[in-house]
Amino acid sequence: MKTFLQVFFISMFCISHQSFADHSPQTLQVRTIAIAPYGIDDSGELSGIYYDLTHSLLVKSGLAAEHHIFPYGRIIHELKLGKTDLTIMFKYKELANYVDYIHPLPALRNVVIGRYGHDYQSITQLEGLNIAYLNGAKFSDEVDNNPKIHKQMVVDFHQGLLMLKKERVDAIIGPMKPIISAAKLLDLNEDFFGKPLIVSERTPWLQLSKQSNGHVSAEKLKAIFSKMITQGALDNIQKKYQ
Repeated sequence: MKTFLQVFFISMFCISHQSFADHSPQTLQVRTIAIAPYGIDDSGELSGIYYDLTHSLLVKSGLAAEHHIFPYGRIIHELKLGKTDLTIMFKYKELANYVDYIHPLPALRNVVIGRYGHDYQSITQLEGLNIAYLNGAKFSDEVDNNPKIHKQMVVDFHQGLLMLKKERVDAIIGPMKPIISAAKLLDLNEDFFGKPLIVSERTPWLQLSKQSNGHVSAEKLKAIFSKMITQGALDNIQKKYQ
């Protein structure tokens, strides 16, 4: 009888513990792209335009979250596996079946820019050249699908600009703001660069993993984020990083 009661109470404890675990708050896995000034990891001190904006969204939404700054490629991989719930980045065809697009941000112009004296007027002029290209990113379909344009994959814009400075590549591709941000850290001023060639205009989106719909409301996030953008939250944050 004593043994039976012991087994009974242990079983009840396990059931109660499991019930509590099932109703514990779900920690949202949030990722920001590791591209200054959007996501900055300074020896563990995290900041950046998209990092701050997303953090503010989480606070206003009352959501518990684990927020990291990771490279493009890793975030894309984690979205496919359901390991990332929320991020801000461009739309990618390969992610169409894995994410819901919650709200757009202002469009960014992607450029190809080389050293001073090397001005490119068309994508055709890039054929035969080596372009520093951020690993995991997709900045221009025309450039991506042209096999005559050689892409040298880099881990970040800092590495790409170092290669440009050392003449190991002819140009670099990406949004102008992070290119200039990385250039400042290398003491490269505007005189170092030629004229930028605009190769695309793409819109970043707040994106939610389709596997996250069970524990977070996409409509709630959209309503809060839309209000933040309308009230100038993004503009105010951008001023901090000018």
